[in-house]
Parts: sequence; C-alpha cells; structure tokens
Amino acid sequence: MAPRETDNNPTEADQPAAAQREWERLWEEGDDDGSASAGPESGQPAKADAEPETGTEPEGERDTDADTSGTADADTETSGTADDDSPPPSTPVHSTADEAATRHLDDERIAAVRRVAAAGRRWRNLQLAGCAALLAVAMTAGAIAIGAAKDSGATGVAAGSSAVSPELLASGSLDASIASLQAHLRTQPKDFDGWATLGLAYVEQARTKGDPSRYPQAQAAFQRSLKISPANENALEGRAALAAARHEFKEALTYADQVLKENPYSERALCSRIDALVELGRYADASKAADLADARKPGVPVFTRYAYVHELRGDVTTARKVLEQALAAATSPGDISYVAGTLGQLAWNQGDYKTALNDYGRALAADENYLPALEGRARTQAALGDRAAAIKGMELVVSRYPLPQPLVELGELYESRGAEGDRAKAEDQYALVDAWIALARANGVNADLDTALAAADHGDVKSALKAARAEWARRHTVHTADALAWALHVNGLDREALPYARQATATNYHNASFIYHLGTIELATGHKADGRAHLAKALKLNPGFSPLGAAKARKALEATK
Repeated sequence: MAPRETDNNPTEADQPAAAQREWERLWEEGDDDGSASAGPESGQPAKADAEPETGTEPEGERDTDADTSGTADADTETSGTADDDSPPPSTPVHSTADEAATRHLDDERIAAVRRVAAAGRRWRNLQLAGCAALLAVAMTAGAIAIGAAKDSGATGVAAGSSAVSPELLASGSLDASIASLQAHLRTQPKDFDGWATLGLAYVEQARTKGDPSRYPQAQAAFQRSLKISPANENALEGRAALAAARHEFKEALTYADQVLKENPYSERALCSRIDALVELGRYADASKAADLADARKPGVPVFTRYAYVHELRGDVTTARKVLEQALAAATSPGDISYVAGTLGQLAWNQGDYKTALNDYGRALAADENYLPALEGRARTQAALGDRAAAIKGMELVVSRYPLPQPLVELGELYESRGAEGDRAKAEDQYALVDAWIALARANGVNADLDTALAAADHGDVKSALKAARAEWARRHTVHTADALAWALHVNGLDREALPYARQATATNYHNASFIYHLGTIELATGHKADGRAHLAKALKLNPGFSPLGAAKARKALEATK
C-alpha cells in the first residue's frame, strides 16, 4: 500500500484526539507570559518552522539555534502525531481502549515494514523521500504502540549510556516517563528543567528506538528551556547529547566544555566530552578526559566510556576488567543490560563466542527485549554457524527497529544462505537502509558514515566514496579511515586507499573487518605477503566477523597460495 498524503495525520483510530490537541496547544504557546503564539486559534500561519515530514529538504539544511518556542510543535509535524507517547490526562495508561489501539498500531507498524520488504527490487527505482515516509510511519506507530503497552521491559533503556537522569529512568519505562513529563508541563509550562529533561528523554528515545524524528522535538524542548532560563545546565547538557546524536561532534564538545566551566563535576558533560573526543579521533585527549571523569565522577556511564577508550587502543584486558566492575556496580535493569551487552560486543570482537553468548544472556536476563543484545546474540549465532537462528533473531530486531547495521547484517545473512528468493530479500534490506538514511538526514542527522558503509558493498559505490570523503573531511577516526579506505577500494583506487586502511588499524583496535579491508587492499596493491598475513589475522581474531566478508577472506587466501 503506497503512502497517502494523509498518512502522517492523526486519526481517531490512532490516538485520543482531544488529549493530543491539548499537548499540541502547549507546544504552540510561544511566549512564557501565557500569550498564545502562531497557531490555529491565532489567525496566523501555524507551524511555519516545523521540521519537514520527509527528506525533501536540501541535505545541509537543519534546525538552527534561533528561538522556536512558538513553533515547538515539531513533534506533530515530524512524527505524524501531536504526542506519540502521552495518554489523555484522565485515561489510565493501560486502559482497554489504549491496548486495542496499541495492537492496531503495532499491526500497522509491522505491516509497514512488510510492505517495504514485499516491494523488492522496485525500491531501487523509487524516490527516497517516499521510502523515508513509509519507514517513518512504521517507526512512529511502533513508538505509540510500545508507549501504550503494558510494562514488560520493552521500553527499558540503557541508563549506562543515557543522557537522561536516573530519576527519569527510575520507573524502567522511558515512554511512561515522557508521558509523565508532558503531563507535568501542561500545568507547569515555565519549568525549564522539565523542558530540558523532556529533550534529553527524546534524545534517548531516538537512540533506543532508532527514530531520528525525535531529534527536532528534542531541539525544540531545549530551546524552550533556554528561553525560560538562558544557559541552564540541563539544557546545555542536553544540547551536547543532541549534537553528538546528530554526529555534530565539534558542537557537542563545545557545549560540554561550556557546562564544565560552570560545573566541573557534571557527569553528563564529562561523558559527552569523552564521546565527542573519541568521535573526533582525538584519542589521546579522550583518554585524558576519561581519566579525569573517572576521578571526578566514577560510575557506570564513565566506566563504559573508559573501557571503550582502552579498547580502541588495543587494551582489551583493561576494557573487560573495567566493564566487569561496572556490571558489578550496576543495579537497575537498564544499567545491567547495557553493560552486559557491551561486554558481549567486546567478546564477539575477539572471536570469543561462548563468552559473548553468556554476556548477551546476562543482558537479556535483565531486559528480555534489549535490542543490542538480541542483535549481538543473532550475530554470534551466525558466527557459530547457526544461520537459521541468526536469521530469525535478526528478523525480529529489524521488524521492531530497522536500523542500518542490522538491516545490512540481515541482508548479508540472506545472501550467504542463497536460497530461492534470498537475493531479493537481501535487496529489500539494503533499500531500507537507504530509506532510514533519508529519514535521518531529514531530521538533521549527518548520515555520511552510514551511507559510506552501506553503499560501498550494497549500493552506489560513487555515492559511498562521496560520503566517505565528506565524513573524513569532518573527523579523522579509525572508523572514518576504514570507511574511506574501503570506498576507495570498491572504486578501484587501491593505492590511494592503502594509507587510510593502515591508519584504520594503527591504534591496534581489535576489529576483524578493518584488518580484512587492509589485507584485501594490500593484495590489490601488490603487497602479497602483508595482504595474506592480515587476512589470516582477521580470520584468527574473529572467524565469523561477517557473513560475506569472512567467506571472501578465506577465498582470497586460497587464491593467493
């Protein structure tokens, strides 16, 4: 079923209209003296500055920092509802009517994903704006459905990585907390801390649900908070988290430093600073920042970042030791699932599949619906040769939240199986990656790295190279170096690729894909001995690092004997 012009408009079947309009009117109250701003009742054009619903804008256009408190209803324009998560004030969250609506919306979300898959290769000929619109419907419906569902852990979040305060996450349900904040702000619209916390919650919701349409909503909330109380710490911390989520790492560093000048012990700012420095490729500075954060504010959020900085430098022993300490200190289900899932990823990177499955099991024991652990378990099952279980698990992940990495992994699992129709199924997954990227860009996310990684192997190689060059111009990390090297390779520019491939592995980061790329490029440039050594090293480190890449590495080794 093709998307209609009205598909993003709320209907009676979608949510209680009266409550949604009440929240929309709150967003439309521009001046904090209580006067109404532009909106349906003011006779002025409404929502003039709202974010576009699809990726039809020029790629570089994003929300500015100008005041948008009068048009903060980006929520309704972006997600297609006035308030995805908030039930009517007088209606219980788990009412029978809401549960029926939840089932309807969940069916609609799943059907939307299946419609995309059924379209097959025709997606390659459709405009990405249409793809993004359909994907947005799927993700928005999912957010509504989960927000209204009974508490089952489905909305538990990884507090260890979260920018949201522990108080907000205490209930174990981010959606319920957002609904509570919205209800509070209906009666207390001048609560700048409330607006900042709502913005932080939206950032976390976008991260855990893969829904970039939440980012304009988060920005609007932060701007509202800063208008009421300029330079308040929570809003600035939130803007740092939002900038990082949108891959604007220089801006994230600026905001974090601004907070730390006033409060050197801000945990969120300390963590945002580490994240920004890592993503800018400033690893020595990131290590110092991690040491400082550990001295000032030790805890799960700092421990996980401290471990990652060590992992990037090849110190896996320290990384695992720190993560085990973090897991021992974790008490909430969100912290436990996040840290245990991170331990699982660390073990998988080393090819230690038994430990990885054990760690993912610990994560899922804390939250049976924790998606990174479900994804990691499926990836490990594939590496162990249990392709059927891996495909089933990855299908579950992408049916809930179709993000680029699991979509590509599922596509490659289909390709590696090679049954009738599997190639077409794989193409469906790669087309969905294009759709997600279009949606992300429409909501202010720099998606060049995602584009480069996906398109190099499963799309337009020229687009991959363009995106990789653009990302490299912004930041020099091991990940961007690897992406650029591989994009150059698939475009036949191996001599230019070789220095970048070597830079990607220069920190001794244990990543078999990076080593495989280096070995392949070395073979292509005539460095046969080095190429064979690196292909063998990649397979020894993590023999199942990729459903397709591992097989290609073995084939290349055999061919160069």
